[in-house]
Amino acid sequence: MPFDLGDTVRLAAECTDPDGNPATASAVALTVTLPDGTTETPAVATPASAGQYVHDFVSAVPGRHLVRWVWSDPACAYTDQFDVRPAAPPLIVSLADAKAHLNITSTREDAELRRMIETVTSGVEGFCGIVARRTFTEVRHLSSLGVRSVALRHTPVISVETPVDAVFDPDTGVVTGDYYGPTTFTYTAGREIVPSALTDAALIILQHIWRTQRGPARGGVAGSTDYSVTEPVQGFGYAIPNRALQLMEPFRLPPGVA
Repeated sequence: MPFDLGDTVRLAAECTDPDGNPATASAVALTVTLPDGTTETPAVATPASAGQYVHDFVSAVPGRHLVRWVWSDPACAYTDQFDVRPAAPPLIVSLADAKAHLNITSTREDAELRRMIETVTSGVEGFCGIVARRTFTEVRHLSSLGVRSVALRHTPVISVETPVDAVFDPDTGVVTGDYYGPTTFTYTAGREIVPSALTDAALIILQHIWRTQRGPARGGVAGSTDYSVTEPVQGFGYAIPNRALQLMEPFRLPPGVA
């Protein structure tokens, strides 16, 4: 499961001898490769139980981390990975709203639900543009003769921070001005007010994904046609139910607009 930025990630691994028995090694090296390729090699305490090594790593960078344990005498190695969410991941609905929609009251499946909400967010945004407000940076290599307009890749656009003189269309993301050579566009995209239809569509998609991996005894796929998918959706397969598509249709991006 992904961890929140700043979480303590408990790294655990077992060292075994050639016969497969847990064994405390004479030396251990733990290497954590950060998302930017740099590494950290924290000291690891001697295990309280034979072969059972544990280290608590405090996450400070979002992204995928690689973990490599190497022991000597006995020679043993183990490789793993973990993911750290950014400080503000794009989420179209809250965990509380998702649990209320699914009639879930326990906290046992919170981590799985939060991951699914991120997945659903990308699905809705693939149809309707950016919903969860965030900042993007694009570098465009423009003609030396200059151009008068540039279409930003993500819409709707809320504001353009650079260039500071940019005039833009929020819906199309077209920025007008005099631009030459490599130009950096820093802008904020998303919706200041999220239409309830998109929120409801997200919850329907979430419930569809939730139901398809659970049997009828746990609220699985049986018993309703509200979440039917009659045909695959390009780029999403059978992940988008018909009812969600209908709710998103008024907000769907025109062809060629991201």
